[in-house]
Amino acid sequence: MNLFSPDSAAVPLSRYGWTPQLEADFTGHRAAGLVPARIVRVHRGSCDAITEHGPVRAVGPVPHRTEPQAAPCTGDWAALRPGRDARLVALLPRRSAIVRSSASRTSHGQVLAANVDTVVVVVSLAMPLNAARLERFLALAWGSGAQPSIVLNKADLAADPDAAQAEVGALAPGVGIVVVSATTGHNIDVLTALLSHGTTVLLGPSGAGKSTIGNALLGEELLATGTVRPQDGKGRHTTVHRELVPLPAGGVLIDTPGLRAISLHDAADGLEQVFAEIEQLAEDCRFGDCTHTTEPGCAVQAAIQAGELAERRLAGYRKLRREADWEASRTDERLRDERVKRQKSITGHLRATYRFRGRQQ
Repeated sequence: MNLFSPDSAAVPLSRYGWTPQLEADFTGHRAAGLVPARIVRVHRGSCDAITEHGPVRAVGPVPHRTEPQAAPCTGDWAALRPGRDARLVALLPRRSAIVRSSASRTSHGQVLAANVDTVVVVVSLAMPLNAARLERFLALAWGSGAQPSIVLNKADLAADPDAAQAEVGALAPGVGIVVVSATTGHNIDVLTALLSHGTTVLLGPSGAGKSTIGNALLGEELLATGTVRPQDGKGRHTTVHRELVPLPAGGVLIDTPGLRAISLHDAADGLEQVFAEIEQLAEDCRFGDCTHTTEPGCAVQAAIQAGELAERRLAGYRKLRREADWEASRTDERLRDERVKRQKSITGHLRATYRFRGRQQ
């Protein structure tokens, strides 16, 4: 079902997260005749947005090709010029943004959702835990600037939900965990209370039950759902757009398509949070540049030998750290190339100016 209808009645913008502070920051745009809008869904060349006067379809702004992260995204706040041909004039600064590495060959990031307060990573208990994938999702969540949470869904299909929660807890220090069943309603009231303020985005692979959880929170079947393959728990992409909708109990929800591949972008801070115990152990290593392999006095290896740290945990840390370092080097190289191209352009312009002046003399 389409959550965005041009015939929908106007809803106070505060239901979508508008605050007095945002209103104060918007003063200059108001003076220019613009109105605030929150982007609900993004299409090619246009966006569905909600304003204080109701929903609109708007175009723009078009980002420069070297700044794809500046493109409008679900969750963005924008300054909109109202009228028959509504246009997004500018995007307001983002408080947070979930950014993954672009699927293209460039080093630019892709923004999945903006201005998010809580990132809920949904994990299905119907299948064995994929620890590496969970760590990757958590790194993405921590790096966004929002607060991660984990929802273990399909508790009705789990052999031992308590054991699964303990296993996940060991991989997610500092992250709240809620065990639910979206189909039976188990603990949905607990999740509803936790998400009753701010903006929440649901992340996870196809088949984890994100849209089913969304429908349970909404109290009606608004989000498309589908079946999963019993042999591997994978589902089809029934959600094809990222879309934003207010929750009846308060708060705002962003549902997202299932993510089969997550490449990290600018993830150093996120990795420090996900692997906080390794980062803390590393402070006691004898060498500041310890690789935690064969160096003497390595506190991380000592913890593994003592059974205090799982070797798989260190292997996961190394893999994601290598990936993050490689991605950072691509970004540095791109920025360096852009600086060189910009300098060449300036130099060429100056030379052309001097030649023109010379011909005038």
